[in-house]
Amino acid sequence: MVGHKIIIGGIEGAGLVLSYLYHPTTLTWSIHLVFAFILSVRVIMKRPGTGVALAWLLVINAIPIFGEVIYLLIGERRISWSRRKGIRQLRSDYAEVIEHAVHEGLLDVDWEKHGELAESMGQLGWQLVGSPTVCGSTYELFGETKDILRRISRDIDRAQRSVLMEFYIWGSGGLADEVLAAVIRAQERGVQCCLLIDAVGARPWWKGKQPEELRAAGVELRPALPVGLFRTLVGRTDLRLHRKIVVIDSEVSWTGSMNLVDPKFFKQGSGVGEWVDAMVRLQGSVVSPLAATMIGDWILEGDDALSELVSRHQLHLVDSAGAADIQVIPSGPGESNDGLLQMILTMINGAREELVLTTPYLVPDESLLRAIRGASARGVKVRVVIPQKVDSIMARYASQSYYDELLSSGVELYLYHDGLLHTKSITVDGHVSMFGTVNFDMRSLWLNYEVALFVYDDGFGGKLRELQQGYLDRSERVDHDAWSKRSFGKQLLQNTLRLVSPLL
Repeated sequence: MVGHKIIIGGIEGAGLVLSYLYHPTTLTWSIHLVFAFILSVRVIMKRPGTGVALAWLLVINAIPIFGEVIYLLIGERRISWSRRKGIRQLRSDYAEVIEHAVHEGLLDVDWEKHGELAESMGQLGWQLVGSPTVCGSTYELFGETKDILRRISRDIDRAQRSVLMEFYIWGSGGLADEVLAAVIRAQERGVQCCLLIDAVGARPWWKGKQPEELRAAGVELRPALPVGLFRTLVGRTDLRLHRKIVVIDSEVSWTGSMNLVDPKFFKQGSGVGEWVDAMVRLQGSVVSPLAATMIGDWILEGDDALSELVSRHQLHLVDSAGAADIQVIPSGPGESNDGLLQMILTMINGAREELVLTTPYLVPDESLLRAIRGASARGVKVRVVIPQKVDSIMARYASQSYYDELLSSGVELYLYHDGLLHTKSITVDGHVSMFGTVNFDMRSLWLNYEVALFVYDDGFGGKLRELQQGYLDRSERVDHDAWSKRSFGKQLLQNTLRLVSPLL
């Protein structure tokens, strides 16, 4: 009888143990602990920046299941196997193009006239990114949106063979519609037109009528980096094509900060004013690497052969024309690691007299922050111009958390009050310049597909510095004493959002 009771008691005890083991709460925590351990080891072995690593370790371990899912979605610069393979093939193809450019003398830059900083940057970009400096280009810098859109329309109307365009955002309304009409006219007269527009950045536009109007006219139109369940499984879906490039007849190109929108019709309800941008119109040898960048992006979103595209669009290396020597640096997951960041750091560290930066989003990583502070500390006059209002509340407050460190280092910080300043630029001592699509935040430097021009030319440096001075004249300098008196609540909010800035 006793033995019978023991058996029954043992069965009941085993049942209790099993019910505990299979309880939903126990299962959830068990799964969480297993996956948290596996992903924590993965984060450590991936060796991201210390701040990024600690942020992800906190998210993974503190938020059961959901934290692990978030990491798998956006924790790594993960791209699909097919995209990685395509990028490798493009590198091989472009190596042959560069070899041909060497024989044509397009890389024979006279570095003695530029100085040590420019030469070291030229070498750095070639070694890390595989993009050499090309010699001999001309430029026209534009700081008024209406002039940019009208001039692009005019260039397209003059096209005889090919129009290649890629943008993060295309928006309908105003002068942007004139550009679209020019593209349709070009296609109707037999010009080969290809448009690559980001799938997410231009989502409202993709849902409108204009894409169908373009396709009906015969324009080749593709969404860049479309999202979907399958793509979520094989790669990150928040990677974005942030480049802005126009190439016409392989003779004229445009790039800069401006999306294909008329600011009078773009985000008018955001409360930040009109967006303020700049673009540069280029001719000469620099057209070729910009065309190669756009064609590469087009191929990665389809199955076209490079040789067929080159033949159809009659692309070719462009002869030197002009005094400016320019290096085109594309960046993005799978294309480069930290090449663009290294270029910017070298540029800042090479400043001796003056450093001026303009950016809409200032959420730098530790290396950029230290470089800027270090430049000011060694006697360089450093000015940073950012918009007073931006369209992202999180980015706004995260950015403000860096003001104290910059101001205490002697950096002059200016808030542009005449709209959302969107121009991304750096000038160093009037000799070396950076101009393009990259913001000074972690997303631009690590997640977006960007393109930047590093220009080694005093004339361009002077023109860009004049543009920057116009921004400074319409800005208010931040007073360190007044800023330090802001409320504790604001400081707490700013510093809290700074903790997640590596994940923004």
